[in-house]
Amino acid sequence: MQQITGSPDAGTLARMIDKKRLPVHIAIIMDGNGRWAKLRGLPREAGYEAGVETLHKIVESCVKFDIKILTVYAFSTENWNRPRDVVGFLLQLLEDTFSREVQQLHEAGVRVKILGRRAGLPASTREHIEKAEALTAENRRLLLNIGFNYGGRSEIVDACRELAGKCVRGELAPEDIDESLLAAHLTTGGCPDPDLLIRTGGDFRISNFLLWQIAYAELHITPTYWPDFSEEDLLRAIVDYQNRDRRFGKV
Repeated sequence: MQQITGSPDAGTLARMIDKKRLPVHIAIIMDGNGRWAKLRGLPREAGYEAGVETLHKIVESCVKFDIKILTVYAFSTENWNRPRDVVGFLLQLLEDTFSREVQQLHEAGVRVKILGRRAGLPASTREHIEKAEALTAENRRLLLNIGFNYGGRSEIVDACRELAGKCVRGELAPEDIDESLLAAHLTTGGCPDPDLLIRTGGDFRISNFLLWQIAYAELHITPTYWPDFSEEDLLRAIVDYQNRDRRFGKV
């Protein structure tokens, strides 16, 4: 184990990483966009736009360091309670970002998948999502899961409803339902659980994100607001992760 001392730069942190023990799946709660903008006297929307640029850079870093899965929390089921103009801006930002960057993601070998309920999203947003997923479906360099209109509780409810429907139709017996079957019916079905969960912005809560999947994820909380989160911060989180003793309930 290599403990972090002082403030090493990205190059030093990269050399500290054991490439044989990389986290396969990193999840990030991208928090602090609004506070970042407020500190600079900017409108909240500027924080979200800066956050998109940060995500672009972190995706590049994950490809660079051979991380296989990145799952980010972009828009929660609770975010519909924000002012209508803010919600409209976030929906348009997703569409604009896909229009501008999906081709580049495709060329980099990134597969895009949206986690969350499609119902309730505007038709134009659903169209952009479907086009991005279709274009990148065969890519294998990095799986980029984007939680949009996503909530951990609603995801579990939806999985339970699907399983209940199969029982009613006689396709499944209730006693056949176990943890692995329920996990397979989540939006992340077939995807290994996150090894590392990063939350930016300094808050110590999960905020209804991947409630089932993060049962044994290592947590890394940083006060850095998302727009300021850098490759160096990502590497610091990975080194921190590699210094943990992961027992999964064992001695």
